[in-house]
Amino acid sequence: MFTGLVQAAGRVASREARGGDVRMRIDAGGMPMHDVALGESIAVSGVCLTVVAFDAVGFAVDVSNETLARTTLGALADGAAVNLERAMLPTDRLGGHLVSGHVDGVGEVASIVDDARSQRWRFRAPRELLRYVAEKGSICVDGVSLTVNGVDSEGFDVNLIPHTLAHTAFGTTGVGSPVNLEVDLVARYVERLLACQPTE
Repeated sequence: MFTGLVQAAGRVASREARGGDVRMRIDAGGMPMHDVALGESIAVSGVCLTVVAFDAVGFAVDVSNETLARTTLGALADGAAVNLERAMLPTDRLGGHLVSGHVDGVGEVASIVDDARSQRWRFRAPRELLRYVAEKGSICVDGVSLTVNGVDSEGFDVNLIPHTLAHTAFGTTGVGSPVNLEVDLVARYVERLLACQPTE
């Protein structure tokens, strides 16, 4: 589990085809690596991946064809910026919201408008995901926990404060860029529980 509070903006150092899928090497961008362990989970732009090798400056992950096809990772080139977060500990503050790292779909940056010192970003999203998005609720975009300002039948908008723009990969993201989306876990479970209610 993750919180959606990005710990570093890293970069794709290399991609290597291996047996039909990809091994990706990530430059950790200053994220502390001293206590990383083999097999632990790190969210890379919102995608939960398993560490298969690491050193003082970065780590490697194997990315399946399913993940390559259903997230933005398949289109990332060497040097692309990525948001990084290590899995939360039971003692961590939950400053964002509960994030699984299981991407629900890919959206797109529709517009970016200055709003005082912050920026208002609008994202297009698949219609089947928008039913889980609520005004003033939470959504995870490229691994970042964000508060929804508004939502309609085509997308939603959020405000990005200067700190978020400076410390995440959003600083290199522009209009038209694809983004990984994970909707709020609670909304998904509520829908499932309601669907399973016994009929009288």
